[in-house]
Amino acid sequence: MKKPRLLFINISIFVITGLIALFAVPYEALLNGFDAIEIAACIGLIYFSGMSITAGYHRLWSHKTYDANPVVKVILAIGGAMALQNSILHWSADHRIHHKHVDDNDSDPYSANKGFWYSHIGWMLREYQAHRYGDYSNCRDLQKDKVVMWQHNHYLSIMLSANFGIPLLFGWLNGDIWGMLLLAGVFRLVVVHHVTFFINSLAHIWGRQPYTDKNSARDNDILAFFTFGEGYHNFHHIFEYDYRNGIRWWQFDPTKWLISGLSYIGLTKNLRRCPEERIEKARFNMQLQRSKIQIASLANAEEVLQKLQTEYELLMQRMTDYYATKKRLMELKKQDLKRSYEKLEVHHKYKELKLNLALQKEKWLKLNQLVYLPVLADE
Repeated sequence: MKKPRLLFINISIFVITGLIALFAVPYEALLNGFDAIEIAACIGLIYFSGMSITAGYHRLWSHKTYDANPVVKVILAIGGAMALQNSILHWSADHRIHHKHVDDNDSDPYSANKGFWYSHIGWMLREYQAHRYGDYSNCRDLQKDKVVMWQHNHYLSIMLSANFGIPLLFGWLNGDIWGMLLLAGVFRLVVVHHVTFFINSLAHIWGRQPYTDKNSARDNDILAFFTFGEGYHNFHHIFEYDYRNGIRWWQFDPTKWLISGLSYIGLTKNLRRCPEERIEKARFNMQLQRSKIQIASLANAEEVLQKLQTEYELLMQRMTDYYATKKRLMELKKQDLKRSYEKLEVHHKYKELKLNLALQKEKWLKLNQLVYLPVLADE
């Protein structure tokens, strides 16, 4: 079968910028060094252009996880163009196809099942997507967004102005244009390219799957640190409309913090979160599936499986009751019924169910731990 034609513009960009980052930047560092302002500008622009992709291209436009003020949109559109990953419209069209057909070698633009190299960068080196290039039928909503279409129609000029203009300005102000171009321009671009590409490659082969094993996406704390919070990819692929990727307070997700922080000053709104009940149930279901696999090797497998299934069903029921009561309590609080009888009754029931759920979770976790012992201990 004949391979698709090579995309020489893409190849040239990756090769030239890669060689400059690998050889010219270290040479300049040895010859003249980089001062603190150049290093700070490089780090700052890595975060600016990188998070314009994660907060803008990805979570704002591709998944519509929140709404943003037009000024924020323009800034993210410029920063995204600075990351040199095509326009918002084109990027989002590819990404929505990826989510719809994840791991399908015939439909997923950067299927991880085709290997690390292909999903990381190979898919951009040949004209694999020629049959649907310019097809934005899955982004009709974005075609109504004035900022998206402004950036799409003027992408080349915005991209060139951002990639050259900003480092040139910083270099002129700092008195070293060449050093700033190398470090905050080219080196920054190469770093942002590959940490973003890691989301398509490494985040599908390295890490854990706490929420689903229906696709190859993984959660990885190390990758999250380098990808502005996108490393919690297993969560994202099952709950893609949540503005968060790292849902725990301690998980490194600066993109989430940026979106949330801007909401406090009215620049973002309608932040979408997946119901906690759905997240919890997905996590416990994965624990059940893994324990079933382990149980199969036990001598008393049938007995243990029955006990595990019983406790799991009880956990699901208590979780359903708890979240339903919690929802009702929130509704009553919004009605500001003071100390009404129903409100007091529901509050009492809520506290009781919360305690019962906590006890059942503890029992469930202990039971799962025992499953991984040779013999299930009696409780």
